[in-house]
Amino acid sequence: MTVVQYERRGAVAVVTMNRPEYRNAQNSAMTYALDAAFTRAVDDDEVSVVVLAGAGEHFSAGHDIGSPGRDVDTSFERKSVLWWDHVGKRGGDLRYAREMEVYLGMCRRWREIPKPTIAMVQGACVAGGLMLAWVCDLVVASEDAFFADPVVRMGIPGVEYFAHPWVLGPRAAKEVLFTGDRFDAHRAREWGMVSRVVPRADLEAETHRLAERIATMPRFGLALAKRAVNQSEDLMGMRAGMDSVFGLHHFAHAHNAEVGADSLAGMDARAMKRAGS
Repeated sequence: MTVVQYERRGAVAVVTMNRPEYRNAQNSAMTYALDAAFTRAVDDDEVSVVVLAGAGEHFSAGHDIGSPGRDVDTSFERKSVLWWDHVGKRGGDLRYAREMEVYLGMCRRWREIPKPTIAMVQGACVAGGLMLAWVCDLVVASEDAFFADPVVRMGIPGVEYFAHPWVLGPRAAKEVLFTGDRFDAHRAREWGMVSRVVPRADLEAETHRLAERIATMPRFGLALAKRAVNQSEDLMGMRAGMDSVFGLHHFAHAHNAEVGADSLAGMDARAMKRAGS
């Protein structure tokens, strides 16, 4: 079974994360399969809009920190940054190289896809799952969707793609980070993170209706409009802010490893789930 599925529906490409048994936890194999699918959609002149979906009950539970498919020691062809392979390295050298490529770098690469992207979110969208939704231009969520960035429980100041102040606003970002609590789709829409909230039964149809509406617009005009908004965000400090916080993120990993059992402060997937329940 492929970890990412690709389907063309007219002018819309649907890219589906396909690890439902692990709530679509993101390992490296999924990361590079997503990149291949997005590249395929960009290269296809018949595709105008890309929809990112998650198979099963949940969009994504975040980074894979505990499934049998966890592949942190596997080499892949690097795509997002020009840096050496993390495999065979130790300590901060290993973690910094991998996370700069697989998480921060890939998310930045996907944010720059020249075609409009829509995240279709149901169920859990947690930690690294937020990053996957945030790189998309629009987010359509079902009423049962919930969101959280609980990694401060690890002593780490948020996920690697630190878009919180821009997609949530500073005060909402602080509340989300300080508490680690879940927030629902309606709260996410109040904060401006989610574009539309629809009943679960209507999620797919409503998302595709929006995608098809966007697909009627001139493709080059859409690409320029997207680039204009992204550049404006970067002028407001988004890219520089992410660089700064990425350093704090890795300082936290190093602190955890120095004073405790490991770089995640002893928190595995089960411990994180218990803490958030």
